[in-house]
Amino acid sequence: MKIESIMVGPLGVNCYIASDPITKEAVVIDPGADGQELLDYIRQEGLVVRYIINTHGHADHIGANAELKASLPNAPLCIHAADQSMLASAKENLSVYWDQNIISPPADELLADGMVLTFGQESLTVLHTPGHTSGGVCLLGSGVLFSGDTLFAGSVGRTDFPGGSMQQLLDGIRQKLLLLPDDTAVYPGHGGTTRIGWERENNPYFA
Repeated sequence: MKIESIMVGPLGVNCYIASDPITKEAVVIDPGADGQELLDYIRQEGLVVRYIINTHGHADHIGANAELKASLPNAPLCIHAADQSMLASAKENLSVYWDQNIISPPADELLADGMVLTFGQESLTVLHTPGHTSGGVCLLGSGVLFSGDTLFAGSVGRTDFPGGSMQQLLDGIRQKLLLLPDDTAVYPGHGGTTRIGWERENNPYFA
């Protein structure tokens, strides 16, 4: 799996474009802003986007959904069912509090725990990890985890927004993420990459 990380928007969201180098099929994870930059990369690499995926519904992770859908109409937009209403509500996705009105097209497919999204010879399994939002998810591939705003390098996601729960967040990380192999590479929604083994031993929430 080839993974391109492009930092987008004023809050520095990591948008990931993961692709199968052989078939050139790809997924876009958390297109939070700067849609043209993302589309330029997709075209430059000759990628065929199979899915546009939001790990959760906050505005900084969905801001370029509309731009990508307009250019990639055959790529289903995916978000967990519990966060789907955030796509159409500037209040729910918090953009209204930044004096913005970010509205996304509706989801084409609703994610659920255990769902598998395939692109070329690669696949990602949906892990529902609520706590940052009710519908927050992580995406598990072969040796890699896209953790959204659930798990960061040395920290965890905020839980003081509507729908947040620190207990749910920590339970989900312990029960679904920290059980993964030590060398699983973690690609979070903000900040640098890390590994599950390091987080298990050093993250102050779990060490």
